[in-house]
Amino acid sequence: MDYQYIRLPASGEKISVEDGKLHVPDDPIVGYVEGDGIGPDITRASLRVWDAAVAKAYGGSRKIHWCELYLGEKASTLYGNAFPDEAVNALKDLVVSIKGPLTTPVGGGMRSINVSLRQVLDLYACVRPVRHFPGVPSPLRHPEAVDVVIFRENTEDVYAGIEYPAGSPEAFKLERFLKEELKAEFQSGSALGLKPVSEFGSKRLIRKAIRYALDHGRKSVTLVHKGNIMKYTEGAFRNWGYELARTEFADQTITEDELNSIHGGKQPDGKVVIKDRIADIMFQQMLLRPAEFDVIATPNLNGDYLSDAVAAEVGGVGIAPGGNIGDFIAVFEATHGSAPKYAGQDKANPGSLLFSGVMLLEYLGWQEAANVVEAAYSAVVGKKIVTYDFARQMDGAKEVKTSEFGDALIEAMG
Repeated sequence: MDYQYIRLPASGEKISVEDGKLHVPDDPIVGYVEGDGIGPDITRASLRVWDAAVAKAYGGSRKIHWCELYLGEKASTLYGNAFPDEAVNALKDLVVSIKGPLTTPVGGGMRSINVSLRQVLDLYACVRPVRHFPGVPSPLRHPEAVDVVIFRENTEDVYAGIEYPAGSPEAFKLERFLKEELKAEFQSGSALGLKPVSEFGSKRLIRKAIRYALDHGRKSVTLVHKGNIMKYTEGAFRNWGYELARTEFADQTITEDELNSIHGGKQPDGKVVIKDRIADIMFQQMLLRPAEFDVIATPNLNGDYLSDAVAAEVGGVGIAPGGNIGDFIAVFEATHGSAPKYAGQDKANPGSLLFSGVMLLEYLGWQEAANVVEAAYSAVVGKKIVTYDFARQMDGAKEVKTSEFGDALIEAMG
């Protein structure tokens, strides 16, 4: 494929999909987007750390060949467009990529590039693993009890972007239809948004969550919803989840009711428990009883709130990783904003992007390299070598720059 500005590395092989499976060569070409604001600072540090981990784990037999792609402010300079087709095509072509934070205007202007990417590439699962690393500041007494992977549906719900501003012709037209044809009652002149939740979209997200739980030895999948109020959207999400488990994973799952009524509360070996919780209750339980939850599957808006709230329990979104994953194409990302206030200061915590890279390594099947990064991180933070955001919360911390934190991680790899 020919590109205008993107330059593929001179060596390396593209990742491909063969016989319904991801084929990862030992020298894959992987895309990366620096991002806006603090993006260049944290990306530069993270690339060095990932490369060092791969070299440490495989002694030169494996290597990632990085290919820079352009979205956001850098793309606007090159293409005159923050969301160029060339970048989208490259993300498809390379299959696996990672990106720094991108700036999105609030209340107007272009729609979120992140949301657009998820929809254009059909990256229907936003996967957010949240766990505590020793030494990381936390407001909880026992943050080590938090170890959950959140699967948030990415393409439906209110984030589908079907909304009309108050006073617009479209809003008035929809208002007339809703009131006259469907007898709906609401304040005239309202801004209106639609919340699509489909059986297809719900089931493929929940299917991915259940398969993850089975593949990684997790004990439960919790369906988080507001079905007590939104009975035909989020309530349906819950019902479709139980139906999917019953029809596609009958030999590998049991419900929470079956666990208690048939098995006396003792979980059979090899079985994943399927349960559900109302969204507002779930926020409380993730504070008070986090050890009871392993994998969570939830519609889009719930997942947005919940993943950030749970991340706050173990250090905040500054170190919370994330990946947007479809059937095969995956774009891992820093989950925080671009923080333009700190752009170019070599100050920001690279943790979110760093651990998103760990997810990327795991997605490639390179678990050994992923383990190297995590071990180095635990060792460095254990010595209280941290960036400014953690240093101000820790007694006796040594505050370092973004690049210096990367140096410390590489040194800890030996």
